[in-house]
Amino acid sequence: MQELSSAVVLVTGVMASGKSTVAQLLAERLPRSVHLRGDSFRRMIVSGREEFTPQPTAEGRAQLRLRYQASAAVADLYAQAGWTVVVQDVVLGEHLDAYLDAVTARPLYLVVLAPRPEAVAAREAGRHKNGYGGPWTVDILDDALRRDTPLRGLWLDTSNQTPHQTVEQILADLATARIVG
Repeated sequence: MQELSSAVVLVTGVMASGKSTVAQLLAERLPRSVHLRGDSFRRMIVSGREEFTPQPTAEGRAQLRLRYQASAAVADLYAQAGWTVVVQDVVLGEHLDAYLDAVTARPLYLVVLAPRPEAVAAREAGRHKNGYGGPWTVDILDDALRRDTPLRGLWLDTSNQTPHQTVEQILADLATARIVG
C-alpha cells in the first residue's frame, strides 16, 4: 500500500453508490485523516437553498459551485496542516474537472464508485435515507455519470463488492487513482 500523507482523495459517484461508507472506512484505515462530507455544505444553507436538479436554475448551479468551492478549500486547509482528507460528494459531469482544479493540495486522488444501476437501486431500497425521488432517478444520475463524467482516476464497478473490499481495492490501486502530485 502506498502511503497517503497530506493528500486529498475525492470519492465520488451517484447517490447510493457507497460513497459515505467507503469514504469513512478509507479514512479509518489512514493514520491521520479527515472525512469531509460534501453534502454538509449544502445543508448549511438555512434559508434560500435551491436544490440542484436535472434541469438546474442559475441559482441552483451557483449554489452547487459554491458548495464545491467550500469543500475544496476546507480539504486544502486540512491537507496543508498534514491531514489526509477523504472528500465524499456527488461530483459528476462538467463539475468534476472544475472541482479537481479547485483543490490545490498534492497529491490529489480520484475514486469514482460506479456500481451498475440495478445495484444502486437495490442499495437505495435498503437505505434509511432516500436520495432518489422527485426529479432524480437512478437512471438519470447513472447516465450523467457514464456519459458526461471525464474518465479520470480510478473507476470501480462495486456492484458485487462489500465496502471493505472496495477500500482494499482503492488502497491497492492508489497509483491509478492519482490525478496530480
